Amino acid sequence: MNKIYNPKPETWSSILERPTKTVDDIEATVKEIFKEVQKKEDEAVAKYTSLFDGVTVDTIEVSKTEIDAAVASVSDELKAAIALAKENITKFHTAQKTNRVAVETIEGVSCWQEKRPIQKVGLYIPGGTAPLFSTVLMLAVPAKIAGCKEIVLCSPPDKNGQINPAILFAAHLCGVTKILKVGGIQAIAGLTFGTETIPKVYKIFGPGNQFVTVAKQLATQFGVAIDMPAGPSELLIVADDSAVPAFVASDLLSQAEHGADSQVILVSTSKKLIDAVEDEIQLQIELLPRKEIAEKAIANSKLIFVENDKIALDLINEYGPEHFIVCTANDDFYIDEIENAGSIFIGNYTPESAGDYASGTNHTLPTNGYAKNYSGVNLDSFTKAMTFQKISEKGIQNIGKAIEIMADAEGLQAHKNAVTLRLNAIENGK
Repeated sequence: MNKIYNPKPETWSSILERPTKTVDDIEATVKEIFKEVQKKEDEAVAKYTSLFDGVTVDTIEVSKTEIDAAVASVSDELKAAIALAKENITKFHTAQKTNRVAVETIEGVSCWQEKRPIQKVGLYIPGGTAPLFSTVLMLAVPAKIAGCKEIVLCSPPDKNGQINPAILFAAHLCGVTKILKVGGIQAIAGLTFGTETIPKVYKIFGPGNQFVTVAKQLATQFGVAIDMPAGPSELLIVADDSAVPAFVASDLLSQAEHGADSQVILVSTSKKLIDAVEDEIQLQIELLPRKEIAEKAIANSKLIFVENDKIALDLINEYGPEHFIVCTANDDFYIDEIENAGSIFIGNYTPESAGDYASGTNHTLPTNGYAKNYSGVNLDSFTKAMTFQKISEKGIQNIGKAIEIMADAEGLQAHKNAVTLRLNAIENGK
């Protein structure tokens, strides 16, 4: 890891730069695949599945027989763990439900707001070296609670043309309505335009590599919403001598093993802790099955020493981490003052892994600095707020004159007339 001591604020942006490709590097590829999927539908999807995943899939949709076989193959121990996680995620997201908000803004004018589910949602679940069945829970559970009618899941097939059994079990458990063996850019394009097999959806959720991230952003140009521009995973830890070095190292490595383009950063007011954590990383990384991947991510990561908590907080807010672990003697300072972070983990016994799996919070979070302006996935992500209003005769009399004046000032005579006609009708009726 790269050690940096007392960096000047003017160097923070370069020091904190993410190890990602620019959009220009991959946008042309994404646009080309989108164009082909829009035109050739399933034929194009099959072509790119063969090209990128190295497999030819006879039928994109997962059958009931395949789901039943997958459910039977998952161990009882893993089923129990997934069920526990689902229960906690359900509790936390159910608690996010809000009641109808109603107010009489002036006598005779009633306004209210209600949440309604997005009817059709697409869930993208990465496969590859780490099939993220936990992400199925994080997306399908709130979608189901929100009341989404169609929940379509896409995940890339393995070399045998199958989706990981744990992904299928979790999808079945959470009530996903359709599961498709398709990943990458072609999956996002399929959900955007619709194909013979892949339904068109109204909003796409889920993390992915940089190609998937750019594909999701391109989808928004075709009238499809997305949860956020979620790319490679990242973690920032702020810790001092009150932290356990082995714990800190384990959390840094837990994110580093996601992928070579992941980034982990430790910010500390203690040089002693930085040295101890670096030693622990070298010990623990040797034992990891995904050592090679973790080493590449660690090479892009930083150990940063600063003089005090105030400087540390300013640097962290500038970075806007996806995951933020606070383990200091002054935790409340960071909890109260943090402005930009996706999800926050507090204390020696709150590993980031807890949020990834089973504490109940959602792990689909903004990366690449988007924590400055995006929330992580939550129940509201699967709904839209609709406003209603009802105005009585008294109400239109109370606000009518103001509407007429404002419409006239904007030169919108028809707007004014819509009120004037009603006011005249009331007056003539008397």
